[in-house]
Amino acid sequence: MKSTLFWLYSTAHILYHFYYNHFSLLQPTSPKFGKADSYEKLEKLGEGSYATVYKGKSKVNGKLVALKVIRLQEEEGTPFTAIREASLLKGLKHANIVLLHDIIHTKETLTLVFEYVHKDLCQYMDKHPGGLQPDNVKLFLFQLLRGLSYIHQKHILHRDLKPQNLLISDMGELKLADFGLARAKSVPSHTYSNEVVTLWYRPPDVLLGSTEYSTCLDMWGVGCIFIEMIQGVAAFPGMKDIQDQLERIFLVLGTPSEETWPGVFTLPHFKPAVEFGSDLSTDKLSMCVWLFRLGYVDHAEELASRFLQCFPKNRFSAQAALNHDYFSHLPPRLWELSDSQ
Repeated sequence: MKSTLFWLYSTAHILYHFYYNHFSLLQPTSPKFGKADSYEKLEKLGEGSYATVYKGKSKVNGKLVALKVIRLQEEEGTPFTAIREASLLKGLKHANIVLLHDIIHTKETLTLVFEYVHKDLCQYMDKHPGGLQPDNVKLFLFQLLRGLSYIHQKHILHRDLKPQNLLISDMGELKLADFGLARAKSVPSHTYSNEVVTLWYRPPDVLLGSTEYSTCLDMWGVGCIFIEMIQGVAAFPGMKDIQDQLERIFLVLGTPSEETWPGVFTLPHFKPAVEFGSDLSTDKLSMCVWLFRLGYVDHAEELASRFLQCFPKNRFSAQAALNHDYFSHLPPRLWELSDSQ
């Protein structure tokens, strides 16, 4: 265990120096960079199993920051998600991805210093119950797809898309955050853990035990978030377990077969169709009662159906979705923005 911890600490230390030399937004010569006393903690924003997030303030430039403090003295495997998050984020520079400013490494903690964004999409929707305005939905979805297209082109999967991990600034900017579960996808396909993505936003292939997936994993989550922004409640709010979650999905989209989803019968957790309520299922997305609001927005229903495909290979890619007719009324200059805009 000591050797494992030593490796973790060493990795974090190397990561810190690499980021210090190449990716700092502060002046490289600043004596304040990489120092815990460069930031003032203002209030606690949240706490997880291995990290605590604080609202903070930079003593160098006075700007607000978010401080994600990871406790390194926890069980030996825990800090690795933070190291992986920092390793990925240091190379991602995009207006729709939260910016990593600084890394502070001590014997007890690893602190990731992010730009501060006032709220997440979940909090935003809580303040606007019953669904968001159609124009806001369109702009948020466009920005989400921009960010995903960027990381997918770099062969990175987010793997944990949900409203809580999408930050919304006061200017209406949407930023992907929390890359703790993100993975750089190898080519050819690699086998990953199927314990990813919060249950409500987890695609049926992963629920059925598939561990071989690509960018299509994230695109199912996009569809769920799209529906939730429009209607104000989750698309598939499973209340019990994986079985319950699958039943909710298949009652809307239809129980899959080898014809509609080649290879589905070979997935580890697939069970006879009768257990998924096949008598009540339908293969038409438009038959679901909570989708009636999509019909009031041009092309929204068709776009949602392209995301929410049970067969992973049938799901829209982020880049293809950006060119869908649903976005045809947006100003053309939005497609010409650079990654930093």
